Amino acid sequence: MYRCAGCGAELFDADTKFHSGSGWPSFWAAAKEGAIEEHRDSTHGMVRTEIVCARCGGHLGHVFPDGPNPTGLRYCVNSLALDLDPSDGPDAADS
Repeated sequence: MYRCAGCGAELFDADTKFHSGSGWPSFWAAAKEGAIEEHRDSTHGMVRTEIVCARCGGHLGHVFPDGPNPTGLRYCVNSLALDLDPSDGPDAADS
């Protein structure tokens, strides 16, 4: 599980991570509904959709409509905004 580096909220399941070629960690879905909030971002002469942690409001990155199936979304996230929690993985009960 990838958690918010600011508050520890669950943001992205490792199973939704994919190689986008962008150089940024990319996911095709949030861990659960309501984990991420979206806001219009028109800075730097562009219009994008900013994503923030719903719990603490920490900036995560942006979401784009060019990701893989099943959602077609690419949550492009700053790696400093995430903490990987390996204890939340499928083998966690065995360790």
